[in-house]
Amino acid sequence: MILNTTHYNAEHKQIIADLVGSPFSLVQKLKMNGVGSKRMIIDEVSPNMQSLMNLVSDINYGNIELRPKGILIRINKGLKNFTWIIPYYHLVIYKINGSSIHAQGKFVHFRANKTFRENKKFFDKLLDEKTKYDMQYAMPHSL
Repeated sequence: MILNTTHYNAEHKQIIADLVGSPFSLVQKLKMNGVGSKRMIIDEVSPNMQSLMNLVSDINYGNIELRPKGILIRINKGLKNFTWIIPYYHLVIYKINGSSIHAQGKFVHFRANKTFRENKKFFDKLLDEKTKYDMQYAMPHSL
């Protein structure tokens, strides 16, 4: 689900909390050494997200925030902000020339450049969180 989060909206806050959980507490954020990525350049998006990109040749930026049950991808378009809410059970990540995040029939591809490389630790943390989440629902192995 993609929301226009340019202006504060209590309803949007509730939708986000229902889908991916409330933000981590300050203590949790400190223990995790942060829950947000640095800003990354968006190279490409799926056709159904093209309306969120700048029409002229401006560079499109996005960043990722971890939540207990998923992630938020925040995309800036001019003065507007959009948030793509992705629960972990929808999330698929491909690492090809940067990183490509897929969910709900959409995708965002982040460029492999200096800022992307600075986010390597963040992506490792993201994969760890997704694995922890998936393990809660893992089927027990039968002998």
